[in-house]
Amino acid sequence: MSQQSIDLRGVSKSFGATRVLEDIDLSVKEGEFLSLVGMSGCGKSTLLRIIAGLEAPDRGSVFIGAADVTARDPSDRNLAMVFQSYALYPHMSVRQNIATPLRMRILTLPARLPLLGRLLAPTAVLAQIDTDVSKAAETLQITHLLDRKPGQLSGGQRQRVALARALVRQPAAFLMDEPLSNLDAKLRAHMRDELAALHRRLGATFIYVTHDQTEAMTMSDRIALMIDGRIEQLGTPDDLYQRPATLAVARFIGSPTINLLPAEADGEGRVTIAGQSTSILARPGPLTVGIRPEDLETGDEGLAAEVLRVETHGPDRFLTCALPTDRSTVTLRQGASARPARGDMLKLRIPPERAHLFGSDGQRVPARITGRVAA
Repeated sequence: MSQQSIDLRGVSKSFGATRVLEDIDLSVKEGEFLSLVGMSGCGKSTLLRIIAGLEAPDRGSVFIGAADVTARDPSDRNLAMVFQSYALYPHMSVRQNIATPLRMRILTLPARLPLLGRLLAPTAVLAQIDTDVSKAAETLQITHLLDRKPGQLSGGQRQRVALARALVRQPAAFLMDEPLSNLDAKLRAHMRDELAALHRRLGATFIYVTHDQTEAMTMSDRIALMIDGRIEQLGTPDDLYQRPATLAVARFIGSPTINLLPAEADGEGRVTIAGQSTSILARPGPLTVGIRPEDLETGDEGLAAEVLRVETHGPDRFLTCALPTDRSTVTLRQGASARPARGDMLKLRIPPERAHLFGSDGQRVPARITGRVAA
């Protein structure tokens, strides 16, 4: 399988007066699985279409390997795109659907015709197409479906056919635009595993667009989180979860969402959270402190909190608690052995080393704990 790096340099795009992409610089490594993730309207699908050549940027360049392909047609970029809608031909068999990209690339127009083509197409070429189709079908485990029509397939099977049709071209990279969003939750989780396994087997370059952070976090080597046409943070899943660069990233990544509490660093840098002093030191001024639900601790000391709601999620219990000091709420994750009830009073402790600090501009703020760097 061929693979290529993809580089975007200063890519911008507007539709009328609406700016969709703003000076995007992004390098995707050879063989990397990179996800573009963000809310609807953030520009991720437009960016994918620019890479594919389906949209032209207003400014900037697209490179595949060392070649500037900004002005090239989509057919000249050797990229395979997998869509949300599968885009299969309903009148063709699975075998014919998978073979279509090869027939379009290799055969002359007369040789593509259903009846005349059998006489005009070289036998050796047709045999090679059949071999390539069989290999792709075997890779996606759909050999037994080759003679069926798309209408006879389940959603997951149709998605495998769409992937096989992309795979058979042996592209420089795979571009995937929310390919799992039409599937139910159980099948979507299964297909996530299959896509990740396929990427490992092929070693190919994958660029994957999704609004689902779970998909991005579980499959990707790196994630580009997009907000309002910009890349807010680029890094590994652990980077975005453990060290969010901005308040916007912290809010987006994580389920349940991160808890956010008002804080203040005095003139000497000592941080007070929701009225309680801590051992955290940061630059003076107003702050927002983020703490993940699994990082909150209960004990004999800490922030007073009343349990408002208890939700059971298999081995975990999620508690929604109110802080009387400022009327804010936080979410706490506990194990199944815990037996909290609505109305219970708890003491919540924020481990200083697990706290994320953000300034009034939304940017991450470096902090220290008793002389050592915390964030």
